[in-house]
Amino acid sequence: MEEVDSALVDNAKSFIAGGFGGICAVLTGHPFDLLKVRLQTGLYKSTLECFKDTLKKDGPRGFYRGVLPPLLGVTPMFAVSFWGYDVGRRIVLYTSKQDASVPLSVAQISAAGFLSAVPTTAIAAPFERVKVMLQIQQSKTGMLSMVKQIYKEGGLRSVFKGSLATMARDGPGSALYFATYEVLKERLSTPGKDLSLGAITIAGGFAGVSMWLGVFPIDTIKSRQQSSSVKTSIVQVTRQIHAEAGLKGFFPGIGPALMRSFPANAATFLGVELARNFLSKIV
Repeated sequence: MEEVDSALVDNAKSFIAGGFGGICAVLTGHPFDLLKVRLQTGLYKSTLECFKDTLKKDGPRGFYRGVLPPLLGVTPMFAVSFWGYDVGRRIVLYTSKQDASVPLSVAQISAAGFLSAVPTTAIAAPFERVKVMLQIQQSKTGMLSMVKQIYKEGGLRSVFKGSLATMARDGPGSALYFATYEVLKERLSTPGKDLSLGAITIAGGFAGVSMWLGVFPIDTIKSRQQSSSVKTSIVQVTRQIHAEAGLKGFFPGIGPALMRSFPANAATFLGVELARNFLSKIV
C-alpha cells in the first residue's frame, strides 16, 4: 500500500508541475506559434511580412490572438503529458523488470515519452483545432463562437479534426522531447549537487528544438488539415503540399517555431522542476 500511495503522490506532483510548466510555455511561446501557424497555412510568405502585418493590424496584443484555447488546453495537456511520462516510466520499468534505482536507457526514456502522447492527444487535438482556426481568421471571433462554428460544420468529428495527425506528431515528438531533456540534464549536472537552473534551462530549450526539428513536417500537415473547411485526409494534404511546393512546402514557419521552441520549453521545464521541488517540500 505504501508503494501505491507513493506512486499516486508522484503522479499528482507530475500532473500539477506539468500544468504549471504548460502555463509558462504558452505565455512565453504563443507569439512565435501564431507566426508559425500563419506561415504554415499560407497567409503570409515570410516571417518578417507576417510580423509587420500582425503588428500593424492588431498591435502587440495581436500576437496573443487565440491564446485562450492553448491556455485552457495546453495547461491540462502538459499536466497530462508529464503525468503520462511518469506513468510511462513506470510501465517501462515494470515490463523490463528493472529496479527503479537503475537509470533508464535513452531507448527506455524515448518509449516512456512516446507513451505520454497517447492520453495527451485527446486534449491536444480539439484545442489545437480551435487555436489554428482563431489564428488564421481575419475577423475577431471569440473562442466560444469559434467552437460553435466548428461544431456546426460537422459536429464532434469537426472539433476533433486532425487527431490522427496530432498523434503522429506528438508520439515521436514526445520521445525526442523527453529523451533529449533527460540526457542533457544529466550531462550538464554535477553529480552529488542540486540540479542547477542553468542545466534545466539549457536542457529544456534544446529538448524543444530537437522535438520540432524531428516532427515539423507532420505539424505542417496537421495545421493545413485543421485549417481546411472541407473533409481531407493526411494523405491528401501531404500530396497537396508536395504538389504546391515540393519538400520545402513542409517547412514554412520553421523559423518562428525554432525561435519559440528554445525559450518556451526552457520555461516549461524550469516551471516543472521548480513546481515539483516546491511540492516535494510541502507534501
